[in-house]
Amino acid sequence: MFKEHPRGLMVLFFTEMWERFSYYGMRGILILYMVATIQDGGFGFDDTTAAAIYGLYTALVYLLALPGGWIADRIFGQRETVFYGGVLIAAGNLSLALPILREIFFPAGLLLIVAGTGLLKPNVSAIVGDLYPETGGKRDAGFSIFYMGINVGALFGPLVCGFLGESINWHLGFLAAGVFMILGLIQYKYNQKYFGEAGLLKNVSHDQRTRAKRSLLGGTGLLVFITFILATLHLTGILTITLQGMAATTGIIILLLAVSYFAYVLLFMHLGAIEKKRVIVIFFLFIGAALFWSGFEQAGSSMNLFADRLTDRVVFGFEAPASWLQTIGPIFIIIFAPIFGSLWVWLGSRNPSIPAKFGLGLLLLGSGFLVLMWGATFAATGGPGVSPMWLITTYLLHTFGELCLSPVGLSSVTKLSPKPLVGQMMGTWFMGSALGNLIAGLVAGQFETLPLPELFGNVGYVALGSGVLFLVFSPLLNRLTSGIR
Repeated sequence: MFKEHPRGLMVLFFTEMWERFSYYGMRGILILYMVATIQDGGFGFDDTTAAAIYGLYTALVYLLALPGGWIADRIFGQRETVFYGGVLIAAGNLSLALPILREIFFPAGLLLIVAGTGLLKPNVSAIVGDLYPETGGKRDAGFSIFYMGINVGALFGPLVCGFLGESINWHLGFLAAGVFMILGLIQYKYNQKYFGEAGLLKNVSHDQRTRAKRSLLGGTGLLVFITFILATLHLTGILTITLQGMAATTGIIILLLAVSYFAYVLLFMHLGAIEKKRVIVIFFLFIGAALFWSGFEQAGSSMNLFADRLTDRVVFGFEAPASWLQTIGPIFIIIFAPIFGSLWVWLGSRNPSIPAKFGLGLLLLGSGFLVLMWGATFAATGGPGVSPMWLITTYLLHTFGELCLSPVGLSSVTKLSPKPLVGQMMGTWFMGSALGNLIAGLVAGQFETLPLPELFGNVGYVALGSGVLFLVFSPLLNRLTSGIR
C-alpha cells in the first residue's frame, strides 16, 4: 500500500490513526456519558443539554483548526505544531479520565482536546500534501491511503473505549483514549526523519515570527478577557447565557469568520487572478463541507442515541455497546477507500471534477438519511428495537458519500491554496467541519421533541437539494480552478 509513496506517508498514517482512535473513541461515549444517570456514573443531562455540549465541543475542535494553521505557518511550522497538539489531546483525555472533581476536569479536558486537535488536525494533512510536489492522481491516492488511517483509528477507538466506557467504567474509556494518543506521539517524534523538508517552517523571518508570537499572546489574552466578562455577567444575573444560545451564536460567528477571512484574502492579500479564482472555489468547498458534515456527524449524536435506545443490539445473547455501531462506517471506509483511490487514478483525465464529486457526496448522504427516515417509522420507545441493518445501510451510503467528498476535499484544498496560505486554507476546510458539527449537535437536540422520521427526513432533503446544486454549477466552479483537478 505504501510502496509507491513517500515513506513519511506511513508515519503520518499512524500518527493520524492514533489521534483518530483517541478522538472517535472518546467521542463514541461522550454523549452517552453525559445522558447517563448519576447512579450509572454519568452527568444525567437531558438530550437537549447534552447535544448542545456535544455540538459546541465538536464544532470548536474543528474551529480552532484555522488558528492552528496560522500558528504553524507563522511560528512553529506544521511538524512541531502537530506534536504540541498531540500533547494537549493526551492531557485532555487524561483529565476526562479523572473520577474526582468532574465539574472542573470534564470541561477542562474538553478544552484541552479542542486546543490540541486545532493544532494537530489541519497541519498533519498539510504535511501529507507537502510530501507530494505533483498535483495529480498520485497525490489523491496518497490522501485516500492517509484517510484510511483515519478510519482504522475510528474503527478501533469506539470498540476499545466504547467497551471499557459502557460496560465497565466511563473513565476507563477516556483513559484508553489518552494512552493511545501518547503512543501515537512517540512514533511520530521518533520517525520525523522520513519527512525530508515537509512540514518545516519556511519563508518566515525572525522578525515575522516574533510579531506572530505577540499577536498570538494578544489574541489569547483578549479571548480570556471576553470569557471572564461573559462569565461575570452570567453569574451576576445581568446576562442569561444558555448552552443552546451559545451553540446558535457560535454557528453565526463561525459563518461570519469564514466569510470575513475569505474576503480579507481576496481583497488584501495581493493574489493573482488565478489564485483568487481558486480561493473562491475553496469558499464553495467550505460551504459544501459544512452541509455534508451537518448530516454526517449525526453519527455521534442523534444516530448514536438511535442505536442506544431504538436498535436491537443483541447478538447471540450479548448486547453490544451502542458505540460499537459507530465502527460500521470506518469498516466500510477501510474496505472501499483503496477502491476509490484506485478508481480516481484509473479514471485519469475522465475524473469527475472536484465540485461534481462534492455533489455526488451530498446526494449519497441525503439518500442515507432517507433510509434512516424509513427505518425510524418502525422504531418505538420501549419496544424491542429495530434491526441494526437500517443504520448499517445508512452508514454504507454515507461512506460512499464521504469517499467522494472528504479525501478529495482535503487534497483539493492543498492543491488550490496559494502556497504561503496552505495551513490557513486547511484551517478554513476544518471550519466547514466545525459549522457542520455544530449544526449536527443542534439537530440532535431535537431527538426527543421532533418525530424521528421528520428529523432524519429534513436532514436528507437538505443534503439532496445541496447535492443537486453542486452538480448543476460544477462546470462553472471547475473553470475557476484553472486546470487543477
